[in-house]
Amino acid sequence: MKFKALGVTCRKWAMAAGIGLAAQASAQPPAVQFSADAFRAHVAFLADDLLEGREAGSRGYDLAARYVASQFEALGLEPAAGGNWLQGVQFVHFATAGTPRLTVGGRVFRHGEEMVVRPSPDPAPTSLEAPLVFAGYGLDLPARGFDDYDGLDVSGSIVVVLNGTPRGTPSDVAAHLNAEKARMAARRGAVGLIVVRTGRDAEALPWTRYRSLADRPGTTWIDAQGRPHLPHDLRFTATVEESAAAAMFAGSGQSLRRILRQARRRDGRPAGMALAQAARFEREGASVTPFASSNVVALLPGSDPAVADEPVLLMAHLDGLGLRPAAADGTAAEDRIRNGAMDNATGVATLIEVAGQMSRPGNRPRRPVLFAAVTAEEVGLLGAEYLARNPVTRAGIVAVVNLDMPVLTYDFRDVIAFGAEHSTLGPIVARAAARMGVTLSPDPLPHEGLFTRSDHYKFVREGVPAVFLMTGFAGEGRRRFTAFLDEHYHGPSDDLAQPFDWNAGARFAQLNYLIAREIADSGEVPLWYADSFFGAAFGGDRRRAERPAAEAQAAARRPDQSR
Repeated sequence: MKFKALGVTCRKWAMAAGIGLAAQASAQPPAVQFSADAFRAHVAFLADDLLEGREAGSRGYDLAARYVASQFEALGLEPAAGGNWLQGVQFVHFATAGTPRLTVGGRVFRHGEEMVVRPSPDPAPTSLEAPLVFAGYGLDLPARGFDDYDGLDVSGSIVVVLNGTPRGTPSDVAAHLNAEKARMAARRGAVGLIVVRTGRDAEALPWTRYRSLADRPGTTWIDAQGRPHLPHDLRFTATVEESAAAAMFAGSGQSLRRILRQARRRDGRPAGMALAQAARFEREGASVTPFASSNVVALLPGSDPAVADEPVLLMAHLDGLGLRPAAADGTAAEDRIRNGAMDNATGVATLIEVAGQMSRPGNRPRRPVLFAAVTAEEVGLLGAEYLARNPVTRAGIVAVVNLDMPVLTYDFRDVIAFGAEHSTLGPIVARAAARMGVTLSPDPLPHEGLFTRSDHYKFVREGVPAVFLMTGFAGEGRRRFTAFLDEHYHGPSDDLAQPFDWNAGARFAQLNYLIAREIADSGEVPLWYADSFFGAAFGGDRRRAERPAAEAQAAARRPDQSR
């Protein structure tokens, strides 16, 4: 799981069930019983110091992958990667070399000072000069009401955009659009993208903190032609602080200050325009380091040949962050191993336990189920993206249930079902929760944009409806969940010393089993709702479903989650 910040300040969020029981339940699957001890055993092995945090490409990760493969084999599943348990993936780490520079109006802005340049895997140096064009928020989706490039010709230009989205944009849509800006600029023929941080950004993450992250390396996978996979073909992307941005607007008739005032209004959408300035960008070639890692993939064939071409995917990321870097002054840290017990040994334990129940004699679901423990989530959801782009089944995945970092230090009473509101997966989740006496609650952390920041999102981008559950904030949940984020998330203390409630782990596994089981047994595959943003953006010409009236009314009553 990837949160934007390690610390989370909580507000009082209204907790109410958001999804109605819109349809009658399907035939009930056989009764199953999940074991707290079995759940704990998987987490204990995967979070052991011996695996050194399971970083993708490390020996510890490979040991974890072999463990998961052995569990799948013992359950009688079939290896799904061309007769193998492991789908090998070639990756590259890439890092910025030297100090990239941007020159505007005779002023030079440097990477790590007034500007942060995203790393590129291109080993060749870059040098270009191009006009600057301001494109508002840089959003190019006219069919959904975002048309910032209207009337602008940005071919061969460097596009300047504001970070974020217009106020009032739903949080999951905003997170998606913000991540799409480089791709949108590239489609319009731009050669570079410069993002201007707004006041909201500075409040969430001050520039001094932001630029301290400037030299983080990037990672991507290698395609069949041996090329690094990139989401766009821009020559560079960069983020600038306000003084550098102001220089770009000099002589253009509108100051940056005025633009930012317009943006602060609700639904404020500053109009684009050609800027009077040109810019020159220069950087050295990247340093590139190849490595390899694997997704673990297994198939449970379905019991009904009529739906054999409709596989359901259950997925959890197996990788962690590995060893924390040694102290710069050479002093030894007490503990450098980021064990990743909660993030995400718990999700993988859920995956294995659900596979165990579904593979029991006489309990096989109608549809085939693909189980995947994927790599490189922590560096950009890359293992999931590779699996989505390089499928191991001939038939397309019909739905995804993602298992990512349930916080299991309390007996959860509610869950948040990310993605449930976008498709007919919603009523399925509601029925499963109701059977277990669990409430469905709205997203208590909308500013985090979590729907787009876990592995299932890479399948959503391929048009597949998806859902993943987060343990909720009801009762002591808020305190327990945020204590984990503040004290343990992505750190060495995410280990078995935490006060795990292993019965909660077994309940979480059972809830996800019920969801996946109904998807696999249902008479119809999940469908995007006709009014879903993500269904419209990625669903292509697939058939859509009308949202049930009761669910539409419930959605209208939910608290505002826009940003």
